[in-house]
Amino acid sequence: MSQTSRRTTEKTAETEDDPRAWKWVIRKRVWDFMEAQNIAHNPRPVHHRIPNFVAASAAAKKVSELEAFVKAECVKVNPDSPQKQVRFLTLSDGKNLLTPQPRLTTDFFSILESSMLTHSTINEACTSEGVAKYGRPIGLDEKIKVDVIVIGSVAVDPKTGARLGKGEGFAELEYGMLPYMGAIDDSTQVVTSVHDCQLVDDIPVEKLLVHDVPVDIICTPTQVIFTNTAIPKPQGIYWDKLSPEKLGQIRILRELKSRIERETGHPLPCGPSERLPPTAQ
Repeated sequence: MSQTSRRTTEKTAETEDDPRAWKWVIRKRVWDFMEAQNIAHNPRPVHHRIPNFVAASAAAKKVSELEAFVKAECVKVNPDSPQKQVRFLTLSDGKNLLTPQPRLTTDFFSILESSMLTHSTINEACTSEGVAKYGRPIGLDEKIKVDVIVIGSVAVDPKTGARLGKGEGFAELEYGMLPYMGAIDDSTQVVTSVHDCQLVDDIPVEKLLVHDVPVDIICTPTQVIFTNTAIPKPQGIYWDKLSPEKLGQIRILRELKSRIERETGHPLPCGPSERLPPTAQ
């Protein structure tokens, strides 16, 4: 078991009555350990980020060797630094890359078609600037089929497939919008690439929320783990869990909400107000 396995519960800045406080205990433990042991590249510090872990390229290579990845024609990959090599291998293998705009603040998703890129432009296309330059923005009506989803993580449990991101909820919201587009279903494999020290054994499955996304496969620099997760995958956006603050951040979510309300003729519920977590600069 990794050095970030179960420890005595630590106090955090979160209040004890916050039902998500336990997540921040685990996140802080992993972030602190990676900083103390210097197991990450820039951007630093890793706190409030998907850590750009050492040997991320080795983990990416393991992702590229997965049967599901090899057979895939379109792969969705998060825009964070440690998954840059996954994005590169997706495009260099002749696949289409679906990637979200960072924090979904400027747009929705962009799709990069490998056939429209040259060998010399693929590396640039894997960056946020390159996505803006070479990617084609898509909306909710785009007809696409995503074969594999690769997401970043702060911590993940190899025995259950339970995963924690950096706390902003964007991976969950992105996942929740894809079923509406008909792009994924329950059989779509979810993969994460992490450092071995990000493997933990104390994520309480019974405390996970309905919109938390479990992972089917974990790739580290040293191993591939098939979790055989029994945790249900989200079936869409859970509007009764979505705070007005989060909805106010993301234009595409407001558009989706308005569209569904028009189609159904009924207002959708709104979740309780929240104090949004801090973000890395």
